[in-house]
Amino acid sequence: MQMTERGRAMWRTCLASAFRTALACTIVGAATLYGPEWILRYVAFPAFSYVTIILIITDATLGDTLRGCWLALYATCQSVAPAIITLKLIGPARLTAGTTALAAALAAFVVVLPNSSTHLVAKRIALGQIVLIYVVGYINGAETDPVMHPLRVAASTALGVIACVLALLVPLPRLATCEVKQSCKEIGQNVTTRVKLYMKAFCAEDAPSAMASVSQARELSRISSKLYQTIKRYQPSMKWERLPFKIWRWQNVNDNKGEKLQSMEIALRGMEMVLSSKSPIPASLLEGEVKDGLKNIQERVILSIKRVNNIPQPSVTPETDLQKPDECLQTLQEIPETSQDLPFYFFLFCLRLLETISTAKPEETRVKPEENKGSVKTKSRTSWFSEWDSKKVMPAMKLSLSLGLAIFLGSLYSKPNGYWAGLPVAISFAAAREATFKVANVKAQGTVIGTVYGVMGCFVFQRFLTVRFLSLLPWFIFSSFLSKSRMYGQAGGISAAIGAVLILGRKNFGQPSDFAIDRIIETFIGLSCSIMVELILQPTRAANVAKLELSRSFHALYGCASLFGAKAGKAEIMESHEKLRGHLNLLKKFTEEAQAEPSFWFTPFNASCYEKLFKSLSKLADLLQFSGYAIGFLAEQGKGKSPQCKEVLSEIDKDLKSLTQSISLLAKSFEEITLLKSLDALEKALTKNGNSSWDIELGKTPNPSFSNLESEPGKILNTYLEHCRGVADGIFRGDEEGEEIKVDRSEVVLSLSALGFCVEKMGKETREIEEMVKEVVQSENPSSHVNLHEISCKIRSLYK
Repeated sequence: MQMTERGRAMWRTCLASAFRTALACTIVGAATLYGPEWILRYVAFPAFSYVTIILIITDATLGDTLRGCWLALYATCQSVAPAIITLKLIGPARLTAGTTALAAALAAFVVVLPNSSTHLVAKRIALGQIVLIYVVGYINGAETDPVMHPLRVAASTALGVIACVLALLVPLPRLATCEVKQSCKEIGQNVTTRVKLYMKAFCAEDAPSAMASVSQARELSRISSKLYQTIKRYQPSMKWERLPFKIWRWQNVNDNKGEKLQSMEIALRGMEMVLSSKSPIPASLLEGEVKDGLKNIQERVILSIKRVNNIPQPSVTPETDLQKPDECLQTLQEIPETSQDLPFYFFLFCLRLLETISTAKPEETRVKPEENKGSVKTKSRTSWFSEWDSKKVMPAMKLSLSLGLAIFLGSLYSKPNGYWAGLPVAISFAAAREATFKVANVKAQGTVIGTVYGVMGCFVFQRFLTVRFLSLLPWFIFSSFLSKSRMYGQAGGISAAIGAVLILGRKNFGQPSDFAIDRIIETFIGLSCSIMVELILQPTRAANVAKLELSRSFHALYGCASLFGAKAGKAEIMESHEKLRGHLNLLKKFTEEAQAEPSFWFTPFNASCYEKLFKSLSKLADLLQFSGYAIGFLAEQGKGKSPQCKEVLSEIDKDLKSLTQSISLLAKSFEEITLLKSLDALEKALTKNGNSSWDIELGKTPNPSFSNLESEPGKILNTYLEHCRGVADGIFRGDEEGEEIKVDRSEVVLSLSALGFCVEKMGKETREIEEMVKEVVQSENPSSHVNLHEISCKIRSLYK
């Protein structure tokens, strides 16, 4: 079976990551097992050196490792210095299981509390150090030196960090700059290939060949989204590589390039929207010179994309290609008569939009950081107080209680191995909400399979310590694949790697099988404590979080659609779009989390319905953004024109406002409906307020126009197309009368037709969303009859 390029790339990545991890672990093993006496005297916890390596070097670049050095130093200052003072005051001889758990929990609370300003790796290292300092101090009792013991923990951490840096430099450093540069290059090629596939599908004479091209492009789209994640992952690390390696500044990548390439995705999604709708393109529109003109536009667009990516072009390519007028587009002088022609015009509009974005000046996309400089100072003044918000305190509270309880119960079960119950809680801390049961499950499975592999390795190679280290390499390769898998993820992969290295990388810890059993039991105690605290302090199901995020997404949609009825600036509209995108990304994340969560005795989560809602809301967000682009193009063409021209443009504005106002009202109603706990709770609230009878006219807000199914969107579209012809006639008439500013007729026709396509699709997507919301409410209230109009009126009657 032939391996794909993506498969080869994954193999290369996993092999490189495993090699560097194994090399770093070998450095620590050689230093602690064969090193001089003074190293063994100070590096008293080689197990934590291995843990530090796994935390820092997993899929890391040189920039990540250099940042890891700073984070390890910062974590050591957070944990070691306060621990020395605490041990001096209390005295190790007076530590008990309870006081040890309490001291570790308080120290952990202080470390985790500033959750927005401290990196996650620093917190994990600091928490691991806290566990070792206090629990080992309790185990050794009066023999513990209050100063040297924490310093030995710090020295063990330092050895792991040094090993990471050395491993990343051999044989050649892996640079984040090169990773981002390569990803940008691959995205440029990806976008170019997708444009060709979309054009091939657009001009195809039969539906099967067109859909085959769309399927290929869809797969490339999924690959590009992963490449964008790679850029986002490594861009912060680039800053750490510029400081010590200024000689490599020639490899620097424009930080803005990835953002510009990603901004082209909106145009590509529009092209796919046309082709996926399976609406046949009238053959009459693709006759004559149109096909040849489309090929010329395609070449120009591809050329501009390559220039964005700084790909050298042949010297025979004329520099004026991008300014050459489109003979194909110049033939578009009339507004389409029927809605069947709109997809053709919208596709050309997306093609022109793609070219416009790719040729935009870099300065235009760098305004945002400058505008935000003033707000950073204001935000920093209030950041200290905001840390005490309940949302910020809750993660610190949960972690400190989980860690304290795990240490206490682990020490009661086995005093010499009590820290193994706290370490899994410490090094797997996550600031964001996780699927509790799924993450605990993959951590437990990873720990078990890693520990079993370690025991087997010790049994087979019990007399050959060097071979035991070599046996870690295939396991690290396997763990790298586990980290990239959907089933285990990073939590499972890291647990598997740590489980094996803690057995194969040490000696003189007793029988491997006994140690393995004790460690598995202690790990189970720690994970059980995490689950129990999570259920007690924050019992909210992931399904409820997804439902709340769905309501917030509707609120963001309401704000986004409302701006079309107001004189909003470009920055405000862009901000509303970004806010909507952010909520939709969270909705997708929480939906996946809710799918992985067991239902127990609760109502099963309707995952398929939420996925459909996410897709429809994403399409609606795209259509609103396309409408904004089209309005911007029309504003440019109508700028400085006669009052008659402005009057006909205002007619189009009224049509759009009527539709977007209807969408915003529906979004507001859907927001209120999805916030309902149940329909029975609504009826009880109405009865309690004395509103047992309700009327359709009650409420402060206007009644949302729930779909009268097919008629209303079609009526709006027909009215819109009539007004479009009036707009075109008015603008073109003014142009013929010799006004100073000329009008590009093709731009006007394309923009107006694109708006028509958006009007039609927004109506359809709104009906889809309404059906999905009804299905969600029905699944949550299976014994009730669901009528969204009635529910909306009842909700508004509560606030009359």
